[in-house]
Amino acid sequence: MKRRLLSTLIAALCAGLAGTAQAAIAGDVVKVGVLTDMSGPYADLSGPGSVVAAKMAAEDYVKQTGSKLKIEIVSADHQNKPDVGSSITRKWIDSEGVDMILDVPTSSVALAVAQVVKEKNKVMVNSTGGSSDLTGKACTPNTVHWTYDTWMLAHGTGSAVVKSGGDTWFFLTADYAFGQALEKDTSDVVKASGGKVLGSVRVPLGTQDFSSFLLQAQASKAKVIGLANAGADTINSIKQAAEFGIVKGGQKMAGLLVFISDIHGLGLQTAQGLQLTETFYWDMNDGTRAWSKRFGALHGGKMPTMVQAGVYAGLLHYLKAVDAIQEDADGAKVVAEMKKLPTDDPLFGKGLIRIDGRKIHPAYLFEVKKPSESKYPWDYYKLVETIPADKAFRPLNEGGCYLVK
Repeated sequence: MKRRLLSTLIAALCAGLAGTAQAAIAGDVVKVGVLTDMSGPYADLSGPGSVVAAKMAAEDYVKQTGSKLKIEIVSADHQNKPDVGSSITRKWIDSEGVDMILDVPTSSVALAVAQVVKEKNKVMVNSTGGSSDLTGKACTPNTVHWTYDTWMLAHGTGSAVVKSGGDTWFFLTADYAFGQALEKDTSDVVKASGGKVLGSVRVPLGTQDFSSFLLQAQASKAKVIGLANAGADTINSIKQAAEFGIVKGGQKMAGLLVFISDIHGLGLQTAQGLQLTETFYWDMNDGTRAWSKRFGALHGGKMPTMVQAGVYAGLLHYLKAVDAIQEDADGAKVVAEMKKLPTDDPLFGKGLIRIDGRKIHPAYLFEVKKPSESKYPWDYYKLVETIPADKAFRPLNEGGCYLVK
């Protein structure tokens, strides 16, 4: 009788353990939420295109690895509001079984979502929010910052412009976390390089009329007007600066975060000569060209931005980690596995994720071509300088991340 009872208990325990192992993939589905800007100033550079990139990653991962993972992609518009982004994230995790949050443009939203994801022990792979605080004072064991950040932009574009003689600056700064971080990081680079910052003006996100702000920049007599903004704000400020004759008057515009979608919107006639730093360009090599043309076929003929490429690559690596440990419920455990595994994909190449969550890969300083230099659609950039992976991002010991011992 005792033996029979012991056997029954052992069998029940084994069944329970088996059930626990199977339950490691919650609901037998890896559910990914693309939290993005579907209708605002960042919709073109992320938005629907980021959803396309995520779906491509899910399909490619299963096809290329033979994985048995079931992957579901959902999406939502956070309207560039931290409270909306946090609310969607809580609902997704608490009620809809979402395991991982992807994309997240607008740094103020990204910083808010990072705290919810940490609280719920899920994962955020951020491709589009730019603040370097995500791997600095606001780092968490649940966040990976994939594509770029404000430190990288400042040390890429900012230092190049100062070296070429642009030693006095005035900033037009998007008035939220991203713009403020980008202004600070670039100001530090300008001053360290022997330049001066003559002033700045804060501009509300989504501003249509930049005239009063541009007049302040013009009156400063700074050699360089630094645009610490992105997306539609960058396009509008550059177009209106051209109308004011600012560049013809001798001042230089420095777009500190410029996407290929912005250049497409501006046209080469207006954008030619602009220097910018990116970590991905669709026309870099055979691998980037092949993937980008597939993306374009699914997204109205548009070539991908670097952050849409980051959505794809970041999700591939996340899925690799989930598959390796057969676990998606414990987000910190998945991120720890992502940090253990070397990264390798056709868009960013070989790399790694540091302990602070910063994804490391090369960056590239580009110059926008003249119209006469462009030979085919979306042929917009020429390479000026490759910034090696170990130089492209902030040194590990300078960010203030508590995970760095």
